[in-house]
Parts: sequence; C-alpha cells; structure tokens
Amino acid sequence: MTTTYNQIAGQSVERLAALSDGIFAVAMTLLVLDLHVPAVESIHTEHDLWRALVLLSPQLVMYLMTFMTLGIFWLGQQTQLNHLVGSHRSLAWLHIGFLFAVSIMPFLTRLLAEYPTYRLALIAYWLNIVVLGGMLYLSWVCALDLGLVKPELSPAASTAIKRRIVTAQALYTGAVLLCVVSTTASIAVIVLIQISYVFGLDFSRRATNPPPATPRQ
Repeated sequence: MTTTYNQIAGQSVERLAALSDGIFAVAMTLLVLDLHVPAVESIHTEHDLWRALVLLSPQLVMYLMTFMTLGIFWLGQQTQLNHLVGSHRSLAWLHIGFLFAVSIMPFLTRLLAEYPTYRLALIAYWLNIVVLGGMLYLSWVCALDLGLVKPELSPAASTAIKRRIVTAQALYTGAVLLCVVSTTASIAVIVLIQISYVFGLDFSRRATNPPPATPRQ
C-alpha cells in the first residue's frame, strides 16, 4: 500500500510541545523588553522617581495581563498535548496557527500599552485572544475526530476542556463590551478574569468531576 507524505508528517507530540515551549518562552520574555527604566537625566529626587514609576504603571499592568494570558493558554495547550497519543499533520498546523497568535502578543500588548484609551487597540488585543481560544478549541476537536486522544480520558473531561475554552471566551467578550463605557473598565475586568483563572477558577470542573449520585432511600 502506498504511503503519502501527509500520512507521516507532523506525528510527534513531543516536538510540537518543544516548539510550543520555545515560542511561549520567547513571547513572554519579549514582553519585559518593552519596560524601560526611567531616564537618569529626568530623575533628580525621590519624588521624580515615584512619579516616573507611576507613569510606567499602565505598561506594567499590560505586561502582567499578557503574561497571565500567555500562561493560561500555555497551560491549556499543554493540557491538550498531554492527553494525546500522537499527532497529525492537520493537528500540527492548527497548533502552529495557535502559536502564531502567541508570537504576536508582545506587539499587541505594546499597542495597547501605548493607546490604552483607544477601543481599536483593545479590540485588536481581544481578537487575538479569540484566535488563541478558537485555535485551541479546533485543535481539540481535530484530535478527537482523528482518534488521537488517550482512551483513558473520560468524555466528561473532554467536554470540560471544550467548555473551559468557550466559557473563557464568553467572559473575555463580556469584558471587551465594557469598552463602550470605558476601556479602562474593560482592561480591569480582563485582569480580574486572568487572576481568577490563575487561582484555579474552573467553571467546567463539575463536568470533569461530577458530584456523586444521592442514593435512593
């Protein structure tokens, strides 16, 4: 039987995970390169330094927000990869598309840091989060369709993975809609959403670990 190139390409989950780790590491490192120490010639007193740091605080918030964003999506991708028995060319390209959105985050973070009151900058940042979530969702659906998910993973856990992505995207969308009133409010809510996920808020855990049935009397 003839074997085509597409049948043997992109089958290594380990190489995909290694590429992912490298791109996430670079993107998260690039974020801090946009933070600059106040110029020495403009600082003459303690008060000047405090003022300069206060002026720098919006950039620090954007850095923190994106660092958490990338951390959350890295964890989400690794969760998926850890439950795969193998990969496939189609799945690999979906993850590469996901990593493209990761690589552009430093630029969009800088854009939002420079123009925090502009809705367009916030919407561009949010659209990239939509792409991240969408590619992650499609990757999991693709893995399921190709039979690449470990058989011991329960259907409830698989559903929880998809539900977590959808729930997070709905929360981000709600936060961005606040920009009609204030972009500052939108950014603040996004940061709160990120903090919630960092500390383990999981709306899908009931699907993963359903409560025990109450015995009939």
